[in-house]
Amino acid sequence: MNIAFTNWQDFFAMGGYALYVWLAVVLTLLPLSALIGHTLWRRRALLNDIRRQQAREQRKSTARQPTAMEVTQ
Repeated sequence: MNIAFTNWQDFFAMGGYALYVWLAVVLTLLPLSALIGHTLWRRRALLNDIRRQQAREQRKSTARQPTAMEVTQ
């Protein structure tokens, strides 16, 4: 097995194709990180909406229950 790069400088230079290689890496990682960030942001928003809806339903069901005074009258 041959080692492609003998030192870090050769690795980052990518045999003269560094601009294309690293540009491709950046243009791949940017959308992927944006997708992950957007997914996490939407997940948090969805969970907050669910919590808000559950709290609203809990308040509505509590308000509908008759109190002890109303039951005896």
